[in-house]
Amino acid sequence: MLELLNEHGCFGGRLCFYQHDSHAIGLPMRFSIYLPPQAASGDWNCPALFYLAGLTCTEETFMIKAGAQRVAAELGMILIAPDTSPRGANIAGETNSWDFGVGAGFYLDATQEPWSRHYKMHSYLLELRELVLAEFPADASRVGIFGHSMGGHGALVTALRRPDLFRSVSAFAPIANPTHCPWGKKAFEGYLGANQTEWRAYDATELISGMRAPFPEGILIDQGLADKFLGEQLHPEAFEEACRAAGQPLELRRHQGYDHGYFFISSFIEDHLRFHAKRLR
Repeated sequence: MLELLNEHGCFGGRLCFYQHDSHAIGLPMRFSIYLPPQAASGDWNCPALFYLAGLTCTEETFMIKAGAQRVAAELGMILIAPDTSPRGANIAGETNSWDFGVGAGFYLDATQEPWSRHYKMHSYLLELRELVLAEFPADASRVGIFGHSMGGHGALVTALRRPDLFRSVSAFAPIANPTHCPWGKKAFEGYLGANQTEWRAYDATELISGMRAPFPEGILIDQGLADKFLGEQLHPEAFEEACRAAGQPLELRRHQGYDHGYFFISSFIEDHLRFHAKRLR
C-alpha cells in the first residue's frame, strides 16, 4: 500500500512523495514521482525514467535540485527517484560513515551479515519498477534509468544486468569501475565480503566486458573535468575502453569547469531527458 506523504503542483503535473512497505528491504521505503500533465489527463502510455541519486542523498534530492520537471512535462515523461538506502534498519555502525551504510546502499544486494537483512537495493529497484507500473500510468515497454555518482553506478549496473526491463541508460559522473576505487572497495567488502569475484556483478566496467552491445542505441555519460573525485573514484576511461571492446556505442562527454554537484547536473539534465525520450519513443 502506498502512503502519500506530500503532493505539489509542478509544471501542470504533480510531484508526489510516497512511503510503502518494501518486501525486498523488509522496511518502509520512500520514493518521489513526478507525473506530467499527460499522466494526469489519462494517458496510460507515458514513458518512465528512474533516477538513482548519489551518496548521502534521499528521494528528495533530485526532485529539488536537478530542475528536470519542466522538460519532463513537455515530453510527457514520468520521473521516479527512490531513496539511496534503507532507513531504520538499526544496524550498529550504519551511520558512522557518509560513504557506507545509511545513504550509501550502492544499489546492490548485500550478502554479508548484518547488511544482508535489509540492504537489498538492487532487488528493491526491481520491486519499485513493478510497483510504479502497477500504480501509475507508466508504459512497461518504455522504461529507462539514469543516475549520478553512486547512482550513476547503480543505473549502469541495473541496466546492464536487466536490459530486458530498462530500454535506455545514462549517467552523470558515475562510479564507473568501483572494484578499483576506494568508495567501491569499501562498500563491496562491507556488503559483499572479501571475495572480489563477487564484486564484478556490480561493476559496470566488468559487466560490459562480457557483453556485446546490449544498448545498440547508445549510452550517454557526462563528466565534469573539475570534479575532485574524477581521478581517484570515478574512472570513466575504464568504462569507455570496455565499451569500445564490447562494441557498445558510448557518448562520454567531458566538460571543462564543471564539478561533481547539482549545478553540473542541472546544466545538462535536459540533454539526458531528451536522450531517453528519443529511445523510449
